[in-house]
Amino acid sequence: MIKTDGVWFKDEAGRALLLRGVNLGGSTKVPFTPDGATYIREGFFDHRAVSFVGRPFPLEEADEHYARLRKWGLTFLRFLVTWEAVEHAGPGSYDEEYLDYLYAVVQKAAEYDIQLFIDPHQDVWSRFSGGDGAPGWAFEAVGMDITKFSETGAAIVHQIHGDPFPRMIWPTNNTKLAAATMFTLFFGGNDFAPQTKVDGMPVQEYLQSHYINAIRQIAERLKGLPHVVGYDTLNEPYPGYIGWEDLNHPEAEVEMGPIPSPLQSMALGAGIPQYVDVWDRRMTGPKKIETRLLNPEGVSLWMDGYEPVWKANGVWDAAGGEVRLLRPDHFTRVDGKPISFNQDYLRPFANRYAAEIRAIDSTPERDPIIFVETVPMQELPQWGPEDAHNIASAPHWYDGVVLFMKTFNPMIGIDARTLKIQLGKRRIRKSFAEQLRRYKREAADYLGGVPTLIGEIGIAYDLDDKKAFRTGDFSQQVQAFDRTMVALEDALVSATLWNYTADNTNERGDLWNDEDLSLFSRDQQDDPSDLDSGGRALEAVVRPYAMKTAGTPLVMSFDHKTKVFAFQFEHDPAVDAPTEIFVPETQYPNGCNVQVSDGEYEIDAERQLLIYRHSPALNYHHIHITPKR
Repeated sequence: MIKTDGVWFKDEAGRALLLRGVNLGGSTKVPFTPDGATYIREGFFDHRAVSFVGRPFPLEEADEHYARLRKWGLTFLRFLVTWEAVEHAGPGSYDEEYLDYLYAVVQKAAEYDIQLFIDPHQDVWSRFSGGDGAPGWAFEAVGMDITKFSETGAAIVHQIHGDPFPRMIWPTNNTKLAAATMFTLFFGGNDFAPQTKVDGMPVQEYLQSHYINAIRQIAERLKGLPHVVGYDTLNEPYPGYIGWEDLNHPEAEVEMGPIPSPLQSMALGAGIPQYVDVWDRRMTGPKKIETRLLNPEGVSLWMDGYEPVWKANGVWDAAGGEVRLLRPDHFTRVDGKPISFNQDYLRPFANRYAAEIRAIDSTPERDPIIFVETVPMQELPQWGPEDAHNIASAPHWYDGVVLFMKTFNPMIGIDARTLKIQLGKRRIRKSFAEQLRRYKREAADYLGGVPTLIGEIGIAYDLDDKKAFRTGDFSQQVQAFDRTMVALEDALVSATLWNYTADNTNERGDLWNDEDLSLFSRDQQDDPSDLDSGGRALEAVVRPYAMKTAGTPLVMSFDHKTKVFAFQFEHDPAVDAPTEIFVPETQYPNGCNVQVSDGEYEIDAERQLLIYRHSPALNYHHIHITPKR
């Protein structure tokens, strides 16, 4: 059982763990039956009659995929589920067949010595607002007609927009009306929408209780499975309009496509046409390309009998046909006091979630880890002694140029938070490692010194208009993934890579918004009997690493070209168990040569492990591995 101990994850023997794993899986965001791939429009709005049984893969395929991940040393999974998968049929109606399937596929992982935590996944709130997560009826509960989101500019949705779907445009939905409204109601409905109730219940309580109760159904099924070590709170939470200073000013995580201001969004949703600036994201930065009239037909997304939420709560009106902002500071102050999304809304939600999950799945012998996320690229909430215990920080990080531009240049990188361009290999390496160390420092400063796991990190494989799929040359992907993995090694931080999609294809990637970040694809699989076949850029992905250290890791490095691995650590006198290094056959098909500073070692070839027992006479120990020629 993995536990938290200061800034490290540790095992029961007290060894420091560097966790390496993967998000399983990318297509879990969409239904299995009928096929919910986002390029398919047919049946999209029939949201209650779906099934996620078969996500991340059909049960009969589980042995193959778990064996592959085991061979690759990816033994810690961020296992994706969605609220929609559990409660798609309607409020309080839980999909028992899916819960049975989920138990079976999760239980199977234990046979391969794979541990995992459950990630209730969402992006931009829901499939119906261009992402995944919440069921369609959650919109309907507050009066939104999900079939009108595209016409009213409330979301850009692949199923409605069609092909080609603009590259990485989906994050812009976070600040559009549909997702921004639902996030605001979910986290802060009590303060910002007191007039909005569902079945007589305050909307915040209605949404949060349904979400948490859906994840409680999962906890009920999985409780007692020792390899299920914990639960994430909510993937990439967003504040919606909470904290938005100027409702007349448009903002977006990525400046692409039409970017309306909040007030424009509210007017568009009510059927009032608006002229909106349209943007493009280029290597040199965002560029305004035109101004466009949206919703010229005056379509309303609100169902009959429902007043627009923010109009009903006094934020704006349109008396005499003129849209007027009535409360400019509505989302920045409560009872005259300034508010903080992280501190005043995200933190209480995370505490409530932790308490309710632990009420089901906690015993004196077992206390699940709660993985805490905040808005991507933002600082964490400040944790105090009254807040949930046994937590870990689970931020996300990507090589931004590779992810957003879908190209790789070894001389160009970017600081994902400051957006400063980094030029030159040496400077990029230093910057990438520092960005990941920053997360570790913030976990210490804000959460009281807890472990950090980079919950998502990876690269796009469809670089340069999918050139590698035509040529078979994945050298660019190898270089791109290598500099990401080097950053993890330099920072000595745990991570679950994004992602492993069992049904990935070259044509449609991970089946969601035309993203393609899967380590595996059937279209690259030449020999089904070879577990490595189908893997992409494995030279960079599958690497030796210190799985369990009898002390504190200090330095770890691997050169994927020379296959040279080096590791240094300071031992902990209280730990008697040996240090274990993963030594993948993929990198060392002929075996390896090992040099150690002291003590003795053995190779367990079947488990791909180097087991090292250090001499207690020395404080610091070195391990050096090279390939046999």
